[in-house]
Amino acid sequence: MAFSADELRVLRRALATALHPTPLPDEDVRDCLRLAGAVDEAAGEAGRLRAFLLADLARYRDALPGSAGGYLELLQDALAGGYDPRPEDLAALRGLRRRPVAASLLVRCQVLAERSVRARLAARTPAPRSRLLALPGGRAAEAEPERPKAPETPGHPPARPAPKPSEVFPPRRRPVPPPQQQRVAG
Repeated sequence: MAFSADELRVLRRALATALHPTPLPDEDVRDCLRLAGAVDEAAGEAGRLRAFLLADLARYRDALPGSAGGYLELLQDALAGGYDPRPEDLAALRGLRRRPVAASLLVRCQVLAERSVRARLAARTPAPRSRLLALPGGRAAEAEPERPKAPETPGHPPARPAPKPSEVFPPRRRPVPPPQQQRVAG
């Protein structure tokens, strides 16, 4: 993505304002909004171009083996743009591997496909949780020797275990309404 000199000036002012917040004049706000719109439009156009190129690649792949030259060229361009090869691409390259370009692309695509699968699997499986070193119960606690328990002496009963919450805080009872007094007619 390339910026014009005017867009770079607006971007520089916006970044300076982000670092040192001050009220912006209305003209600067309009310039920032216009630049944001231009960046959004360029990103959308890049997405449309990528979709067109991938559709073109699929058309060439479907027309193989007659379109091998164009397919290999489009696949190289797509790989340079960050495309992850699909199983259909690997199958097509296996069919074309007699060509030196296709054989080298097959090796490259197999490596990229394996990396992609590994990355997706790593994203699905949660990382093993490691214990914190600075908090109680971490690895530092594992290194501490166990403290000896107080020996029971014959004259003293063993230490009482901690009470349960239900022992300390008995359940609340609902208040009983006062008995109603009966009035005697008289």
